[in-house]
Amino acid sequence: MTPFTLTDLADLDALDVDTIIDVRAPAEYAEDHVPGAINLPVLDNAQRAQVGTIYTQDSPFNARKIGGALVAQNTAHHLQTTLRDKDGGWQPLVYCWRGGQRSGAFATILDQVGWRVHLLRGGYQSYRRAVVQMLYDTPLTHRITLIEGGTGTAKTALLHHLAAAGAQTLDLEGLANHRGSLFGSTRTEQPAQKMFESRIASALRALDPTKTTFVEAESSKIGARMIPPSLWSRMGEAERIHIHAPLAARGAFLCRAYADLTQDAAYLTTLIDQLRPYHAADQIAAWHAQAASGDWQTLAQGLIAQHYDPRYAKSAARQQPASRRIEMPDLTEDTLAKTAATLTQEVTAA
Repeated sequence: MTPFTLTDLADLDALDVDTIIDVRAPAEYAEDHVPGAINLPVLDNAQRAQVGTIYTQDSPFNARKIGGALVAQNTAHHLQTTLRDKDGGWQPLVYCWRGGQRSGAFATILDQVGWRVHLLRGGYQSYRRAVVQMLYDTPLTHRITLIEGGTGTAKTALLHHLAAAGAQTLDLEGLANHRGSLFGSTRTEQPAQKMFESRIASALRALDPTKTTFVEAESSKIGARMIPPSLWSRMGEAERIHIHAPLAARGAFLCRAYADLTQDAAYLTTLIDQLRPYHAADQIAAWHAQAASGDWQTLAQGLIAQHYDPRYAKSAARQQPASRRIEMPDLTEDTLAKTAATLTQEVTAA
């Protein structure tokens, strides 16, 4: 077996293996894992809990004996299924929580088969330390420009058009599986905080820090996920482009972007009820009536004007004025694409 030491995320670029294998339990893998790794657990969630209980309540020896039998059974299953067609030249990198017994046992069997196995020293923990170093301990040097504006100004859509035009972008809401407001949850569950940070680290590593990267202005929290401090600090220092559009255009855009909410009346009712601490009962009743009748344009414009814009104004008052303001007559795909093309040409020429 060949040990592999990861001291910095850039070390992953030099890694010459065919497959990265995470042998931890599925629950551990789901919380976070090395980018691109597949999960071939040597203990499933229930087995890991069982062995841990035996270790603490009975004896470490019995836990290792029972755990060893389970690891052998699960490894045999992986050899007979997922790894069945791997030829003799296949090279995997194997890791567990901290590069101990689970990955060692699995890697030893693969090594005995005849494959050239690489073993990650320190396991997942060494990878996590590298992520923390990048996003918590080290200032980022990326040139960031924020796209800001009130709710419904199509900031995320503009970001997507910028990416399509060839600009560098970082889509934090996409990485967080959330649209960034009370009404912003999606059908896809948000990643764990560690996974969110892994996604950010991977996305940043793919960017050229000397070139402008467009990022949507966010609060420090997207849904239930926090933007890590190194990135949040860099966003606070960034130049900002403010998008402005007529209320009717913003309402129409929200009706398109949040069409999924109009198809779930019960959930929409719950979301509107969460605004009760901030608005009078008659206002809440009016919004409920608009939702019940399908008057989505009026509902969207009312939420923007009565709820979101006043809060955005308070937040904006605490910031320096944006370096640039773009007036959008409408928020159609054509207008967004033309705006993105212009911005991309400008940063390319700069």
